[in-house]
Amino acid sequence: MGTSSLTGARIAVAAAFFAQGFVFISLTTRLPRFLERWGLDEVTLSLLLLMMVLLAGVGSLVAEHVARRFGSAATLRLGLALMVLAVPALTLAPVIGFFVGGVAVYGIALGLVDATSNMQAVDLEHRYGRPILPSSHGYWTTGGIIATVLVLTTGHLSPTIGAFVALVPLVILFAPFVPHVAATPLLAPGVPAGGITVGPTTASPSDAATQSGAPIPWRPIWLVGAGLVVFYMVDTTAATWGPVYLARSFDAPGNLVALATFPYLVTSIVVRLAGGHLVTRFGVATVLRVGAVVACGALALVTLAPTWQVAVAGFTVLGAAVALVAPLSFSAAGRIAAGTAGTASDPVAGASAAPAEPDRARTDAVIARFNQFNYVGALLGAVLTGLVGADNLRLGFALPAVLVLALVPLAPAFARGALRHR
Repeated sequence: MGTSSLTGARIAVAAAFFAQGFVFISLTTRLPRFLERWGLDEVTLSLLLLMMVLLAGVGSLVAEHVARRFGSAATLRLGLALMVLAVPALTLAPVIGFFVGGVAVYGIALGLVDATSNMQAVDLEHRYGRPILPSSHGYWTTGGIIATVLVLTTGHLSPTIGAFVALVPLVILFAPFVPHVAATPLLAPGVPAGGITVGPTTASPSDAATQSGAPIPWRPIWLVGAGLVVFYMVDTTAATWGPVYLARSFDAPGNLVALATFPYLVTSIVVRLAGGHLVTRFGVATVLRVGAVVACGALALVTLAPTWQVAVAGFTVLGAAVALVAPLSFSAAGRIAAGTAGTASDPVAGASAAPAEPDRARTDAVIARFNQFNYVGALLGAVLTGLVGADNLRLGFALPAVLVLALVPLAPAFARGALRHR
C-alpha cells in the first residue's frame, strides 16, 4: 500500500476515535445536569448505565458479524450514524422515555464504533509495523479534552445545548476524505496485504478464527482482556462518577465539576502520544507495572481527598498512570490473534524475516470479541461504583484503587510479540 493511502487511512481512523471520545465525554460530564433534570438518584443512574453498557456489548457483537460481511469501514459508519440520531434524542428529550431511548441507541452505537475503530487501528498498526494504537487512542482523548473544555465554558447553559455534540460524528461521517479512504486496501473488506480486493467475506466466526491454519490462543488473550477490564473499570469510574463525586461530596461549583475529567484527559493524551517511545525504552511490562502502582496511589488520594481541589489532583495523576493500558491491550490482542509473535516485529525473538501478514477476518473477529472486556470493565466502573458508593461515593472510588493493582501480575501478557517503535 502506498504512503498516501496509509496516511489517508490513518486520518480516517483518528477521526473515528476523536468522534467517539468527543461524544462520550460530552455526555458523561453532563451527567450531574441530567440527574437534576430527571430527578434521578445514584442507583437509578447506575441501572441506566448498566443498560447502556449491556447494549454496547450487543453493538460490539453486531459489529463482528456486520464487519465480516460488509467490512469494518461500513460498520463504523453505521455506528457514527446511530450516534448522530442518539445524541439529540437524549439531550432534547421532552419526557424521560425519550431520554432512556436515546441512551439505549447510543449504547449500541458505542459498541459498534468501539469495535470497528479498534479493528481499523489494529490493521493499520500491522501495516505500519510499529505502535499505532497509543496515538489512535490519543485522538479519542483529544476529542474528550475538547468536549470537556466546551462543557466548562457552557456548563451554565441548558443541558439541551449538548445536542450540538452530534455535529461532530455527522461531519466525520460525511467528511470528504472518507469516500477516498473507503477505497483503500486498509478499510476495504476482505483485502489481503497485496491490495487485491477479494470481496466481502462470508466466513463463519469459527472459519475466521482458523483461516490462518492455527487455533486462536485464547488464554493469553484472556489475560490481556483481564487487564482491559481493570482499565475500563478505572477509566469509567473517573469519567462517569468523577463529576458527580465533585458535585455531591464536595459541593464543587456546578460549572467546574468537569474538572474531574479535564486534567485526567490532558495527562492521558500526553502519555499516549509518547507511548511508543516509553514502551520502546522501558518495555511494555515495566510501563504497565509502574502505572498500576501510581494509579493505586492516585485513587487513594481521590478517595481520601479533604477538598475537591485535592481530588482533582488525584484524577490528574490517574490519567497519566493508566493511559497506555487500553491501546497496549488492543495492540497485544491483535498481535496474538494474528500470530505475529516471533517475527521481525518481535524485539525479544529478534528475527530478521518480515512479519507475516495477519488474517484480516480472523483479527477483526477477535478484536470484536475482545472489545467485550471493555464493557465488563465499564460495568464494574459505572454500575458497581455507583452501587457501592450509593451512600458515600468515597467508598465507590476505594474499590478500583485496590483492583487496579491486578495490572502488576498481568503486565507480561501485554508484551507478547511487542512491536518496535520506529
